[in-house]
Amino acid sequence: MAAPATTPQGATSRPAPPGGAPTLRRGSLSAADIAFFVISAAAPLTVMAGTSPVAIGAGGLGAPVGYLLAGATLALFAVGFTTMARHVRHGGGFYAFITRGLGRPAGFGAATLALVAYNGMQIGVHGLFATATQDALEAFWGVRVPWPPLAFAGIAVIWYLGYRSIDFGAKVLGVLLVAETGILVLLAGGVLLHGGAHGLAADSFTPAHVLVPGTGAVLAFAFAAFTGFESTAIYRREARDPARTIPRATYVAVAFLGLFYAFIIWIIVQAYGPDRIVAAALRDPSGLFFSATTRYVGAWATDLMHVFIVTSIVASQLAFHNAINRYALSLAQEGVLPAALGRVHPRNRSPYVAGAVQSLLAVLVVAGFAVAGADPYQQLLLWMNTPGMLGLLALQALTAAAVPLFFRRISHGEGLWRTRVAPIAAAVLMTGALGLVISKIDLMTAAPLATNTVLVLLVPAAFLLGLALSRRIRRTRPAVHAGFAAEPAESDGPDGPDGPDGPDGPEGADGPEAAGERTPAAPPRPAAPDHPADGP
Repeated sequence: MAAPATTPQGATSRPAPPGGAPTLRRGSLSAADIAFFVISAAAPLTVMAGTSPVAIGAGGLGAPVGYLLAGATLALFAVGFTTMARHVRHGGGFYAFITRGLGRPAGFGAATLALVAYNGMQIGVHGLFATATQDALEAFWGVRVPWPPLAFAGIAVIWYLGYRSIDFGAKVLGVLLVAETGILVLLAGGVLLHGGAHGLAADSFTPAHVLVPGTGAVLAFAFAAFTGFESTAIYRREARDPARTIPRATYVAVAFLGLFYAFIIWIIVQAYGPDRIVAAALRDPSGLFFSATTRYVGAWATDLMHVFIVTSIVASQLAFHNAINRYALSLAQEGVLPAALGRVHPRNRSPYVAGAVQSLLAVLVVAGFAVAGADPYQQLLLWMNTPGMLGLLALQALTAAAVPLFFRRISHGEGLWRTRVAPIAAAVLMTGALGLVISKIDLMTAAPLATNTVLVLLVPAAFLLGLALSRRIRRTRPAVHAGFAAEPAESDGPDGPDGPDGPDGPEGADGPEAAGERTPAAPPRPAAPDHPADGP
């Protein structure tokens, strides 16, 4: 592989794709499109109907505040995350950010952890898709279909949607997201019109119901409910005006999810009444939302909710599938993964080889669980999703820690709040959130201690695998190692080096003398390397 190219500003960059080779479709995604992807990954209807009853049972009336607190923490994380996104044009998401702040070894660790985490989230949800489809078929037609064929059918659907163009996927997700949020809004309207069970009250937001031992469990479920919102940055190469689109989509996603989650949980509290909600959530968590919908809207809406939970899961799977494919594409173009994974479909402009490989992996994992006689929910879903969710929380904490270190090494016009205060606070809070979720892991998996220990240890194991990969590539392919997470040679639109926003500055991933960034607020000056030394 050729040595990395050097930009006119002196920052190292990745070579552009060979002439004539198809690339991802640039400028095809608006802020709304990207927001649809990341909100869909969180699967709001599935989270509300599937896991929020357990959070209510554990935390009581104060559960809505737990989701607000989680949203506020992630909004704080978004401050540094989106600020750094304006200066890093690489499409590698988490691993590019972590490389720039913490060095290449940590970047390699982040890359392998991201692949493991996103695959765990996406593949595990095939178990949820199968069980939700089973329930819907039984409710409508009284037939019971074995879960493996349903899971394989879901894999085929997701593969096809990922194979199509990204704007086609955005349209599909837009429709599905409107459907799943619409049914919850319909429930909310019915509860509000009826005045709830005993009149509407704000008891959920009083300190007496928030400052209780069960709030820790609520927070654990709440942070898990936001999984996927951070994937805005990996769509950079397909976004319109990425310097503005990525931050807007990120803030829209976290604000919508935080406020919507809290509102809908408050609504379900009103539907049953403060004196009955906890008992109802403990007695029948899976039926909590369905029973309320039947009572306040009608049986027809409950039938729709069964259907929309299935489509909500499909939307979540597609969003994670697209995220995984773009991570694999980026790593293949880096020379880390096989070059074939870097191929882009000439017509659809989708990373179709990476998508096919991810779908094949899903088939193999699902088949393995099926042959072992595993339960699709208790084992396929929970055992795959748990390390995935923990991995994404760990990546968020590492990214927050990388932000202030990155901005120490370049000249820039960003304020202290965006580059130091908010990222450091977010790193502390995200690390605390990770520890909190681990401490409550038994509530999420209902598995024995030995199983939970293995699930938790998969996260550092994936990161350590990346560290080992970094050492091996540095020794055997030094040019690939030196160019890891380097800036793309080609401009990526209005915020690229030749766009109206001016040069993006010294975001090269390599080289001892990267030039300083030029901005109106800070004249050029020599800058230190844009990431720390790689170490031994």
